[in-house]
Amino acid sequence: MTALPPLSETKIPVTVLTGYLGAGKTTLLNRILTEPHGKKFAVIVNEFGEIGIDNDLVVGADEEVFEMNNGCICCTVRGDLIRIIEGLMKRKGKFDAIIVETTGLADPAPVAQTFFVDADVGNAARLDAVVTVADAKWLAARLKDAPEAKNQIAFADVILLNKTDLVSPAELREVEARIRAINPYAKLHKTVNCAVPLDAVLGKNAFDLERILEIEPDFLNAEDHDHDHHHGHDHDHDHHHHGLKHYHDEDMQSVAIKYDGEVNPEKFMPWINDLTQAEGPSILRCKGILAFKDEPKRFVFQGVHMILDGDLQREWRADEKRDCKLVFIGRDLKEDLIRDGFQKCVA
Repeated sequence: MTALPPLSETKIPVTVLTGYLGAGKTTLLNRILTEPHGKKFAVIVNEFGEIGIDNDLVVGADEEVFEMNNGCICCTVRGDLIRIIEGLMKRKGKFDAIIVETTGLADPAPVAQTFFVDADVGNAARLDAVVTVADAKWLAARLKDAPEAKNQIAFADVILLNKTDLVSPAELREVEARIRAINPYAKLHKTVNCAVPLDAVLGKNAFDLERILEIEPDFLNAEDHDHDHHHGHDHDHDHHHHGLKHYHDEDMQSVAIKYDGEVNPEKFMPWINDLTQAEGPSILRCKGILAFKDEPKRFVFQGVHMILDGDLQREWRADEKRDCKLVFIGRDLKEDLIRDGFQKCVA
C-alpha cells in the first residue's frame, strides 16, 4: 500500500504574479493563456481588457470566466478573490495551477495572504511562488520613485528581468545589482518578451530553500569571485559577474540563518509567532526549513508580514544533514533580535 502524500503536496499551487505597469506581465499571461503547453492553468486577472483576449482563442465565456482553446481558463476578480477561487475549485476539470495577477501598483501582500487566511482556500490551494516581472530599462527609476516597486522585488521568489534587449550590458549589470541589494535570494531570469520556459515560473515550490541557500548571502560583497566552487554549471547562477558593483539598499535587508542542528519546536513555534506579530509590518517575507528534535519530517514554513503558514513535509532523507535554514526579507530588520531569538530555540 502506498502512503498518501502529505496534504501540502495535493493542494493546487498558486502563483502570484506582480510587477510594475508596462513591465511585461501581460505578455507572460498571454503566453500562458494561448501557448500549447498542455497544462490547465486558471488565470485570475483584474480586467480582461488589459490582456486583450483575442476572440478566436476563446472557446466558451460566461460573464466572468473565459475558457481558452488551449484548455486554460481566465477569469476576473470582480470583488472577492476568495469567492473566485472557491468557484474555480468547484469547476469540473482540475487545474494544474492557479495564477493570480495583481495590479501594477499594488502591494502583492494582501493577495498572497489570501492563501493563508481563508480556511477553505487554504485547504485546497497553497502559495507556490510570488513572481515579479521587472522592466530592465525603467526599474532603477521606479525603485527611486515608487516604494511599491521595491516591495515587489523584495517579495519575489522568482524575478523576470524583462526587456533586457533595451539596455546595454553595463546598465543590465547595474540593475541586477540593485535587485540583488534588495533581494539576494530570488531566482532571476533575464528575458526578452518574457520568453522563459513556463516551468521556470510555475510550480517552482520556490520557497524550497535548498536552492536559495546555495547562494551565499554575502556573495555581493565580493568584487570578483573565485569561480571554481560552482555547483554544477547552472548558467543563470548569480556568482559569475565580474566587478558587480555592490549596492546596499538603505532600507531593505535580508537576514539568513543557517544552523547545523535541530531546534525545539516548543520553543521555535512561539518564538516565530511572536516575532512575526511584533515585527510583521517590517518583515515582508520569511521562509525556512527546519529540523525539529525527534521529528522525522522537515518543517517548512513561510510568511507574508504577520501571517504564517507551515507544515511538516517529506521526511529527511538519509543523505541529508538535519539542519535549519531561515531567511527574512524586510525593511529595517532587527538582525540581532532575530539571531538571538533563534539561538534560544536550538535543541
